[in-house]
Amino acid sequence: MPVCFMIMPYGRKATQTEVGRGPAEIDFNALWDRGYVPAIKALGYEPVRADQDTGGLIITQMLERLYFADLVLADMTIANGNVYYEVGVRHAAKKTGCVLLAADWSRQLFDVVQVRTVRYPLPEGNVTDATASAFQTAIKDDIRSLCEGISPMHQSIPGYPSNVDPRKATTMRDQLAEQAAFQTKVRAVRARPRQERMRKAQELIASDGNPPATDPIALALMLLLRDCVNTVADWNVVLDFVRKLPDRFANEPEVLENRAFATSQVGNDIEAIAELQTLIDTSGPTPERLGLLGGRYKRLAAASPAERQRHLSDAIKSYEQGMELDLNEYYCSSNLPRLYRDRREPGDENRAQNVLRIVIAACERAKRRGVSDEWLRPSLLGAAFDAGDADKAEELVRDVIAEGPTRWKLDSILNDLKASLAYVDDAPRRARLSAVIDQLQSQ
Repeated sequence: MPVCFMIMPYGRKATQTEVGRGPAEIDFNALWDRGYVPAIKALGYEPVRADQDTGGLIITQMLERLYFADLVLADMTIANGNVYYEVGVRHAAKKTGCVLLAADWSRQLFDVVQVRTVRYPLPEGNVTDATASAFQTAIKDDIRSLCEGISPMHQSIPGYPSNVDPRKATTMRDQLAEQAAFQTKVRAVRARPRQERMRKAQELIASDGNPPATDPIALALMLLLRDCVNTVADWNVVLDFVRKLPDRFANEPEVLENRAFATSQVGNDIEAIAELQTLIDTSGPTPERLGLLGGRYKRLAAASPAERQRHLSDAIKSYEQGMELDLNEYYCSSNLPRLYRDRREPGDENRAQNVLRIVIAACERAKRRGVSDEWLRPSLLGAAFDAGDADKAEELVRDVIAEGPTRWKLDSILNDLKASLAYVDDAPRRARLSAVIDQLQSQ
């Protein structure tokens, strides 16, 4: 029998999808045993997957099977790095015989979104007999029709792999040279004094990017403008640029995300919330998007006393969802403790303390890994004060003295640190934290 090599996670894996959209986790072993194996055999193939070998499948064996298998199926339901890598290998290695599959509620990362994918129902993660039957019915015919489809690599590069037109390579090298020259101009703008950058960025757009020739140029110019902002009026420049982008660029998720943020920065928080909710509905949630959404609700809570509690709850809900997607991303979780304490519902103080442990652990991990986020250090310092952790605060103040107040954004967070003292009941710890603030103010 011809062989079908299956690329998929195994064991139980979290889906990290939002509540109500799909199951919280999937038993991929059950999906394999009850769903894929019967469907693959019904198609006339012998089903094999990597974890059936004794021990892990070493790289050489895995590459051999990806190349020599008559058919490769890849389950893309969750963002598994190994699965994505192996799909790329098969696409490059063989012209046909690679079919992508995913649960109908799942969303894939950007590159794979462009490849046709077989969708199947998966209402629960334990894979009951009814689910397995519906799964098999949904995938068999589509696998049969798609298995002869041309891979993106072979489709995009005529003659690949051994008969590529050298003129195509020359054209691509010219394009890459142009891209490198453009990136040099972007770096030159970033190197200018702060007060000159926005003007120089606009000059670059007028000369090289009106309209942008490619998606990378459009995105680079948008990010350049965003990073050059000094005033509220500058955010209007960002919005004007985004609104004039051709549709093929303007509807990309990252562009829409930055458009919503710029919209809020010029004072249109309600419009920004609507844009972010639409983006999440169409392209899926991320910690960044849910963090932006929570921030807009937090602003509304501060500006609308009559509806403060409602907006506060919406902000908390957004930040909680963002935190649950990835506990290592501290952007959402670092905002929650003060919001819980502002809300003052039963259990909110315990929630604040529990989240603070997550924030500190995530920030410490990012610091060890050398993450280059300008808000990492101030987030860690703020969390130490929110937790009333005098030992951690005294440890961090030594780093502030060594690295300088600018890197720790003391001007932006000192008032928050002072506000956190009100929630520290233990007098000796409060006194120690107050002494740390005195040291920080002297920097």
